[in-house]
Amino acid sequence: MEKWVCTVCGYVYDPQVGDPDNGIKPGTAFEDIPDDWVCPECGVGKEFFEKDE
Repeated sequence: MEKWVCTVCGYVYDPQVGDPDNGIKPGTAFEDIPDDWVCPECGVGKEFFEKDE
């Protein structure tokens, strides 16, 4: 699974880790995160994330 990076603050979403503090279980692909999820560091939406190349 690919990691995704917040273009605003640099937070990296790692699907192997998920975001358990915000209800996203480990193993959850970025595409499967609800659309209303926001970056846990700066609060922007999924549209501000890009695939980590």
